[in-house]
Amino acid sequence: MYPKMHISLYVSRLNESIRFYQSFFQTEPVKVKPGYAKFELESPSLVISFVENPARVASNFGHLGFQVESKEEMMHRLEEARKNYLVSKEEIGTACCFALQDKFWAEDPDGYQWEVYYFHDDVDFNDPKFEEADTEQCCIVPTEEEKPKLALKDIPVSSESSCCDPSSNCC
Repeated sequence: MYPKMHISLYVSRLNESIRFYQSFFQTEPVKVKPGYAKFELESPSLVISFVENPARVASNFGHLGFQVESKEEMMHRLEEARKNYLVSKEEIGTACCFALQDKFWAEDPDGYQWEVYYFHDDVDFNDPKFEEADTEQCCIVPTEEEKPKLALKDIPVSSESSCCDPSSNCC
């Protein structure tokens, strides 16, 4: 088992990132050097560092997040984030990533999206809103144009059995 998780993110303006993460994490950085800052969180156990390098800030990164242990904790963190004007979106009772969740999102100065969520239960669907083209969060299902196109030659064929025997009426 690993005792702590480490993440390193490139940021374009370190001082803005430090201010954001001080509010978001509710703690001070443990180290600040020219072009570098590091926060160490105990719960969850995380070491996260920021390297000022605007040329390497990645777009379409996805997102990062924290799962909390109770709905009450999620609501408390949401209230704290609201007080600090960090909330970019709230989703209470949403089905995202095939899970029923209560969550909110915060976006740092470089556009990295953070999700804080409480997991209720697994579900077999995503809310239809996550199919919309302008949706930025959650596990978005690719549109028809983005789905990979397979040529007939790319489909594996087993010599042992046919998936569609002409007499099976499957086609």
